[in-house]
Amino acid sequence: MRRRIGNVPGSAHADLSRRLRESLAALERKRVFDIVVAVVALIVLSPLIALVALVVKLDSRGPVFFRCSRVGRNGRALAMLKFRKMRVEAAGPPLTAADDDRFTRIGGLLARTKLDEIPQLWNVLRGDMSLVGPRPEDPAFVGLHPEAFAEILQVRPGITGLSQLAFVNEAKVLAADDRVRDYVERVLPQKIALDRLYIESRSLRMDLQILAWTFARIGLRTDAAVHRGTGRLTARRPRRLEAPTAVADTGRSG
Repeated sequence: MRRRIGNVPGSAHADLSRRLRESLAALERKRVFDIVVAVVALIVLSPLIALVALVVKLDSRGPVFFRCSRVGRNGRALAMLKFRKMRVEAAGPPLTAADDDRFTRIGGLLARTKLDEIPQLWNVLRGDMSLVGPRPEDPAFVGLHPEAFAEILQVRPGITGLSQLAFVNEAKVLAADDRVRDYVERVLPQKIALDRLYIESRSLRMDLQILAWTFARIGLRTDAAVHRGTGRLTARRPRRLEAPTAVADTGRSG
């Protein structure tokens, strides 16, 4: 007679235990990878970090860093760190335009080059974020899709990920007359789908591919096309401006 634990057959329980151990081991490897890469990156980039901090401080009145209010893992509040790229008195929608008039003189360059995101390596070291994962969202946007985000928020949010690569030119293509509505109706559902796809398919190999394409975007200005069914990454073909269908990381206040 086959041994049972509760209502689960012994063989099924053993298989479940094995998959749980493998999952926990994968999470531990990912955390170690995050810490090692973040430490090395902070050391290598320390001269650049010091230079950007000095330029931000000299460019305009206000602090060097800006803490964005986001929703982190398991719904906890996340203070996502960035170099400040807006004037301290700036107000307005939580989405920016490519030529947003709230930017400081250096702010537009920081936004275009993604240099404002470097301080998030500190969030990675603290364990608030991962190098790769779903991009942390504004609480207002999370509240629009509570069921979907309940799944997404089970993992650490990331500095980069599938949705960030797919929507890398978001600030340029959002409707100028109502960026928030365009984002909520057209872009956010696509990002949610990509984030859920990442959670279903995530692996160290996928993370390495995402990081490689992120570096290609920053260093070589090469955009990635993300297959919406598999998450496969390839070089994006140029699209006609009148029919943009892919757009990226939200340019948020800060």
